[in-house]
Amino acid sequence: MNEISSPNTGWRTPTAMLGLLVLSSLILVFGFWEGINHMVDIWSSSEEYGYGFFIPVISAYLIWQRRNILAQQEFKPSWLGVALILIGGAFFFLGQIATTFTLVQYALVLCLLAVAYALMGWNAFKWVAGPLLLLFFVVPLPPFVYNNLSGKLQLISSEIGVAVIRMFGISVFLEGNVIDLGAYKLQVVEACSGLRYLFPLVSIAFLAAYMYKVEMWKRVLVFLSSIPITILMNSFRIGVIGYLVENYGTEQAEGFLHDFEGWIIFMACFAILLLEMTLLAKIGKRKYTLKEVFGLEAPEPLPEGLEMKSRQITPVHYSILASVGLIALSSIYIQVQGEVRPARTDFSTYPLALGEWQGKSGLLESIYLDSLKLDDYLLADYRNDQGEQVNFYIAWYASQQAGSAAHSPRACIPGGGWEISDVTTRRVEGVSVAGQPLLVNRIEIQRGDIKQLVYYWFQQRGRIITNEYMTKWYLFLDGLTKHRTDGALVRLTTVIGTGEQWSDGDNRLRKFVMQAVPLLEPYIPN
Repeated sequence: MNEISSPNTGWRTPTAMLGLLVLSSLILVFGFWEGINHMVDIWSSSEEYGYGFFIPVISAYLIWQRRNILAQQEFKPSWLGVALILIGGAFFFLGQIATTFTLVQYALVLCLLAVAYALMGWNAFKWVAGPLLLLFFVVPLPPFVYNNLSGKLQLISSEIGVAVIRMFGISVFLEGNVIDLGAYKLQVVEACSGLRYLFPLVSIAFLAAYMYKVEMWKRVLVFLSSIPITILMNSFRIGVIGYLVENYGTEQAEGFLHDFEGWIIFMACFAILLLEMTLLAKIGKRKYTLKEVFGLEAPEPLPEGLEMKSRQITPVHYSILASVGLIALSSIYIQVQGEVRPARTDFSTYPLALGEWQGKSGLLESIYLDSLKLDDYLLADYRNDQGEQVNFYIAWYASQQAGSAAHSPRACIPGGGWEISDVTTRRVEGVSVAGQPLLVNRIEIQRGDIKQLVYYWFQQRGRIITNEYMTKWYLFLDGLTKHRTDGALVRLTTVIGTGEQWSDGDNRLRKFVMQAVPLLEPYIPN
């Protein structure tokens, strides 16, 4: 049972305290401005996060609903809250100096929670904890987490979508994320992964679970069920699009109809969530209607005859101001430092003649450029006098924190319908980069009768890295110590011809690497 200080006492906030809080808020916004601006840019440019504009408004409304309850709570300012502000400030400092915007944005939400806790103390804070926790959903996922999640969801949605198409009696073939209908190939790209439904629906499910006045297990179930609901409904949408394309033409997969179908699916997901809540309310000893356990009622008026008292300004309030001021000062210091972007040579000048190898440059399609968000790239097919061929690809990122990061081939390869049969790490004898031996990830892949051998590594700020998670650690470390997050993904691919062994591909790639890698230093600065 939540406690109210006294049935005959109400509390008002004096003007001086309001002034301190407004000033603290303005300073906090100033300190976190770069992270806020980056977050809003993502909300504006990515449909997956467009709901972010509404979450703060919803949180504010839910707190407003409880304003009369809060007016009857005696605030007990907490030094623990001040300590949490400083912890949030430490995360902010680390995130800013390492240009890791995700950490900065989570630090902002933590600081908002901490300020509220410092101001109110636990008894009052628990009335607003739910609406404030909702703010965590506005923070975009780190790029490497987003990319891996998107790739996995694309594969799952493709497989279930094909199953739906086959339910209509349509012959269809699936290669990774490409659904082959014969006359038309339907590609399940990143935009069709379901994330644009998953993120807002999970946020709505959290809000619904918070407002759902039933047993805790039912509330947890409502929240968690939003994930399979989204995946299954997005897969159903892909299946329906396949059916419509097969029967009514390719325009069903493009333009207004494509987007309209997306809105229908999202509303269907929301309806399923409401139906689930309605059914759960009727399970158990006592049966409820949804209206009884879920509502957005207006706040009740304050009881009559309350003795109104003024809240007292305490040292905690001045400490809140001092803490956010310290965060703002650290922000100014970091802005003076800036992120270093070393001078480099564009890949347009990389030689197409490498000893016995003669190359032909290629271009990435805009759909891939939009997804990869790279700053420069090299894509070329090299062939030698013996007819051996190597595909050479490098993706360069001047900064890997502004919503972009190198995509791991291991995560992307299955999307093309390839099966990975073997993954190892190997040292390429006779080749070094920045004084260290060249280590590569070696992947054997196969699609039907076609076999390919892939080498790839991350070449970043004088390091050769083969572990995807270590790249994230060094991004943080180098951002902190060198103010740099630039780097590249280097990938080589060769086809294993009829009658060849995997070792033949190894020999071919090694010969090419010995010619190509020593020339990379001007293009990938150490």
